[in-house]
Amino acid sequence: MKRLSWKAVTIIMTTSVLCLSAFSYSASQDQTNSKSKGENEDTSYNLSPEVKKYYEQITANVQVKQGLDFIKADHEQTVSEQIDITEIPAPPFKEQLRAEDYKKRLEEVGLKDVQMDEEGNVFGIRQGTGEGPVLFVSAHLDTVFPEGTDTKVIEKDGILYAPGISDDGRGLAALLSIVRAFNESGIQTKGDIIFGGTVGEEGLGDLRGVKAFFKEHPEVDGYISLDGTSATGITYKATGSHRYKISYKGPGGHSFGAFGTPSAIHALGRAISDISNVKTVKNPKTTFTVGTVEGGTSVNAIAAEANMLVDMRSNDENELVELENKILRIAKNAAKAENKRWKYKEEKGIKAEIELLGDRPAGTQPDDALNVQAAWASTQAINLSPALNEASSTDANLPISLGIPSLVLGGGGKSGLAHSPDEWFDPTDAYQGPQRAFLTMLGLVGVDGISEPLLPEYKSTTN
Repeated sequence: MKRLSWKAVTIIMTTSVLCLSAFSYSASQDQTNSKSKGENEDTSYNLSPEVKKYYEQITANVQVKQGLDFIKADHEQTVSEQIDITEIPAPPFKEQLRAEDYKKRLEEVGLKDVQMDEEGNVFGIRQGTGEGPVLFVSAHLDTVFPEGTDTKVIEKDGILYAPGISDDGRGLAALLSIVRAFNESGIQTKGDIIFGGTVGEEGLGDLRGVKAFFKEHPEVDGYISLDGTSATGITYKATGSHRYKISYKGPGGHSFGAFGTPSAIHALGRAISDISNVKTVKNPKTTFTVGTVEGGTSVNAIAAEANMLVDMRSNDENELVELENKILRIAKNAAKAENKRWKYKEEKGIKAEIELLGDRPAGTQPDDALNVQAAWASTQAINLSPALNEASSTDANLPISLGIPSLVLGGGGKSGLAHSPDEWFDPTDAYQGPQRAFLTMLGLVGVDGISEPLLPEYKSTTN
């Protein structure tokens, strides 16, 4: 049986595979949506006795302790590497310089078959015994900042300032520290782990990196994105988004001499007015906005062209599609209304052109899915209080929508003002992020001679 396309309606992973049915979780509904902060500790989460015992076994192992100790000792090198990576510009669709640098770093830490694919992703593999699932772990190479942005890192009173220093410079550096920890500890996993950097996570990149990767790698059974900084929050639900450029084009003319000619800007205004009155459901959270508008050439000209960019989001794919249908219908009717006002036929009047710019699928996983439990237990194992985050929009959207167990875990430290030139990162105790991710990976792929994988092999569950 083949996997559904990424355009498919959200697949909720079968609980008979991913859940321990004897245990349940009562989730708090009042959580804050953030990649790196805003999570709420939920003391009502019921970690299953089986997973609890499983992690007691793992964390008692000498090699695992060596790996955790190494990550702490590697802290300064990791932060230094984070600075070096951040200072390599990686604007949207122009990530190649950073990708080439990161490819060399993956080779230097000893990964096998390191490569750059056609989309620009870079990755290599750390092989297991061949008796477990395949896990893909990545951080994203791109930033939101345009070409020419100064990415020099400035340190002031122990805080690092630079565009992209936390999102996702921290994730990229944390990933490398984790690979070094595997090397230093000599741990042999049962499953293979593919480590890499993806392109196109931000903005209009539209997840092009992970879309290309999962299309070419059907063997992958699970996914972890290292994004943001929180070492306690667990993101496992995906907010979907559809983004459109809606343009209106017409004959235009002089404001006085051609009065009575339909205006592209007037059509755009009609559409925006009607869109602003659209009502959406509160749960699942569903939103929209007209983000930018452009059009016209002069104060005394009837506009021949005008356009807007529209962003629509929802935590449910069906609600997202319903909202999309409403807004696109409004966009088309606005052109008709403007032509009708001036008694113009469509072929001579205003025409609406609709272009899809972004399609990020929504998706969800059970609160007690084994990958979520693994992250929860790993957080507790390093003496932190875990928390379940609300849905977010990340690289994990794509695999979650395909039914592949996926998580977003922070790279450690504290951060703020992401996506702004004043973005900052506090490296205090930042090693806790890669420590938590390291333990989560061990639980998912299994450790030879110690534990079986918690992560089921996707291909065996879909046949």
